[in-house]
Amino acid sequence: MASEREERPELRIAVLRGLFIFIFVAYAIRLFSMQILSGDVYRSRAQNIARRTTVIPAQRGEIYDRNYTQPLVLNTDSFAVSVTPAEVPRAEMDDLIGRLAAILNVGREQIERKLPPSIYYLYQPVEVAANVAFGTIAALAEQVDTLPGVSWQSKPMRSYVEIGSLSHIIGYVGGITRDELTMLYNKGYKQDDVIGKNGIERQYDEILRGREGRETRTVDVRGRRVGDNTRIAPTMGKNLVLTIDRKIQTLAEKALGRRIGAVVVTRPSTGEILAMVSYPWYDPNIFNHSDLGSEYQALISDPNKPLINRAIQSSYPPASTFKIIMTTGIIAENAFPPDQTIDCLGELSYGDRLWRCHIRRPGHGRLNLHQAMAQSCDIYYWNVGRDYLGVENIVNYARDYGYGDVTGIDIPGEISGFVPTPQWKDRRLHERWQGGDTMNMSIGQGYTLVTPLQMNNMVSMAANGGVVYKPHLLKEVRDPRTGAVEQSMQPEVLHQSDLPLSVFEEVRKDMRGVISEGTARFPLDIKAVEIAGKTGTAEVGLQDKWHSWFTSYAPYQTDDPEERVAVTVIVEAVNAWEWWAVYCSAIIYQGIFADQTYEEASRTLGIQNNLTIQGRRE
Repeated sequence: MASEREERPELRIAVLRGLFIFIFVAYAIRLFSMQILSGDVYRSRAQNIARRTTVIPAQRGEIYDRNYTQPLVLNTDSFAVSVTPAEVPRAEMDDLIGRLAAILNVGREQIERKLPPSIYYLYQPVEVAANVAFGTIAALAEQVDTLPGVSWQSKPMRSYVEIGSLSHIIGYVGGITRDELTMLYNKGYKQDDVIGKNGIERQYDEILRGREGRETRTVDVRGRRVGDNTRIAPTMGKNLVLTIDRKIQTLAEKALGRRIGAVVVTRPSTGEILAMVSYPWYDPNIFNHSDLGSEYQALISDPNKPLINRAIQSSYPPASTFKIIMTTGIIAENAFPPDQTIDCLGELSYGDRLWRCHIRRPGHGRLNLHQAMAQSCDIYYWNVGRDYLGVENIVNYARDYGYGDVTGIDIPGEISGFVPTPQWKDRRLHERWQGGDTMNMSIGQGYTLVTPLQMNNMVSMAANGGVVYKPHLLKEVRDPRTGAVEQSMQPEVLHQSDLPLSVFEEVRKDMRGVISEGTARFPLDIKAVEIAGKTGTAEVGLQDKWHSWFTSYAPYQTDDPEERVAVTVIVEAVNAWEWWAVYCSAIIYQGIFADQTYEEASRTLGIQNNLTIQGRRE
């Protein structure tokens, strides 16, 4: 009995050993059959079935004006076509590119640029065309069996709705470049992403772009599903509400007309931009095309430079509008008694030249500060600026008003303008600053340069009694589904002057005198609102050609600062001389405060936009 018990474990071990050997042999035979005898069959099946992950693009947020009614920018249905290079036999790639180009109606070279031989090994889809119409996708679908590696997916296209002069504010989108990807890769951006290229689209791209989704599915070589798929839905970007009032924007756009220049309308009490027009503008929808071609070339070669936002990217001599700064300095420094007069004979001899006022002989006669501002007398400001106020004070007050610095507006591309100094002239031009330089600077000529937005900030600061708010275009960020406000922009003080309020009170009175008794009396004699401002005519070295300026605010006096608006208009010298900036401003104020359209306002004022109105230089 004992010997039998001792033999049983050995028997069991032998049985287990035999079982293991049998299993091993069975597996070896099966592996041999699969890898050697039937290897080609299984390799073919592996090639014909794959798991494919597709990115589902997120819709960009929509953009609205301040009333949050109809969107200025929305998304429309479109498709993108991709090619997975590794799924295309090398011998068939050339033929595939040719056939795909014919179906998509694009140049063959466009697809070749996207599919260089160096990426033929990639199993990652490469986008070769965007904004493809549904009809083209239908044509692709009919031939999909003979187009290996070709796929498509929904990719919303940006649609700019009757945007007109808003193009410089809104901007446009386009495919990400290598340089942009290098800078933005760590923020989650990828190749083939669509990003904002200019304006609001670029400034707030991370808010607008949303979060893409993904779909993973098992497909055969023909793209047919052969298994379950997993889907993560995309998240739409946030909606943006701008400070722009579409009605005022249209009013300003029509008032400027087809004159090269710019208009800026703001609310001084908050820094909100109600309208910003730069002419000529452009159609941002052309940037939706995969191949811009001749349309883009026409834009960049246009001598009128429609891609430039003249409100923030062009600077001009401020001309007589600079007398607001001069008046502020004269009063604050008590440099020359405001009631004391200077005799304007129409011309002044200084150095080796004769300096002529815009009113030739017999000139303006005897003028005090208030009268000199109203009549825009150059001789008064030449004398006081050169002999009493001095260049250092002029520079300091110009900088106090924000000249020479960017305003920090929330769209890219703003330039700073320029305020010259004796030190700059000595270092840059190797010349000493002369009294004639101070005289030129005193009337806004010479080296001084300012953007229309900076000038609008200047008049806003005077209206606010020394405070200027940072100009901004974003009003709110809203949830795209519920419309709930997620973020609301608050006024931000850009600069606060140390000058007493009484100084700005006197400056405002003098600005009102320009309208009530001075150079802008007749064009701005409107009943809708009282205006305070300053005209300007900038010499640019062209015979009978001047930039036409007018910067102002209204109402002149009010108990409610919220109702005030500031308007600045520049009409460039390349236009026929017609002193249009003042008339343009009159139409805008009439439209805003009488609640009229451009047509109604111009008819009320008796101003026809298509007529040349001869003005006076001042």
